[in-house]
Amino acid sequence: MSAPAPSSSAPPRLTDRPALQRNRARAARTGREDWLHALVLDEIQDRLSEINRRFTAPAVVTGHPAFWSAAMPGARVVPDEAVLDLEQGAHDLVIHVLALHWADDPVGQIIQSARALVPDGLFMAVLPGGETLAPLRAALAQAEVEVTGGLSPRVVPLGEIRDLGALLARAGLALPVADQISQKVSYRDFFHLARDLRAMGEGNALDRRLRHPTRRDVLLRAAQILSDTAPDPQDPGRIRLELELMFLTGWAPAENQPKPLRPGSARKSLAEALSQRTQ
Repeated sequence: MSAPAPSSSAPPRLTDRPALQRNRARAARTGREDWLHALVLDEIQDRLSEINRRFTAPAVVTGHPAFWSAAMPGARVVPDEAVLDLEQGAHDLVIHVLALHWADDPVGQIIQSARALVPDGLFMAVLPGGETLAPLRAALAQAEVEVTGGLSPRVVPLGEIRDLGALLARAGLALPVADQISQKVSYRDFFHLARDLRAMGEGNALDRRLRHPTRRDVLLRAAQILSDTAPDPQDPGRIRLELELMFLTGWAPAENQPKPLRPGSARKSLAEALSQRTQ
């Protein structure tokens, strides 16, 4: 009997999950670079400290369980599989951390996280987006076109803040907020950056990537382009790039939450309110 045809509603396959798992396992064996996770942890702790709430049943969705299990020992830490190992209505906080950019179905990941929340529970996601490593992406593309005449997928697509913020509402979360922080990073050269990405488990795991090693002349040309286009202003012998980290937050709907007014229910026009303020 032939296999059934795939559902037309299934999301396109972005990630080669076995390759992603191999990248993460290799990074863990060889000494993972966790500085980005440490930076994100500090930012999350700062944001949670500003909320007048004590979270007692947190969960973390991540591809880096060792770091987050140690960082949040009271949390349930689960892998970012297509089906999340989270019990419905069991948590007052779910954090999806530095893994959503690899999801074939990011909305599905957020919906599953939202279902795991109690009413008025908090969902938070952190992922790279926007112009993260833009000079690297451009250098790799230019080098490959120049040397081989073709172009292959090398960097996971990254969303813009407006598009990412819209995912929260699509998942049914209330009071959605999306914002971002930027972090400058400096490296000796292209190859130092590539080693760091591998040590973070962030090597190329795209499903449609080349299945053979990249030619050395492509890498050397990319290194030269990156050196020319992204010099570190404080040390021109190095390169400097930027990470844009997107923070998405939303709350599981609850009766006691603030509700937006119905359209047309305002008692005073915007023009009247502005004229009173200027008087």
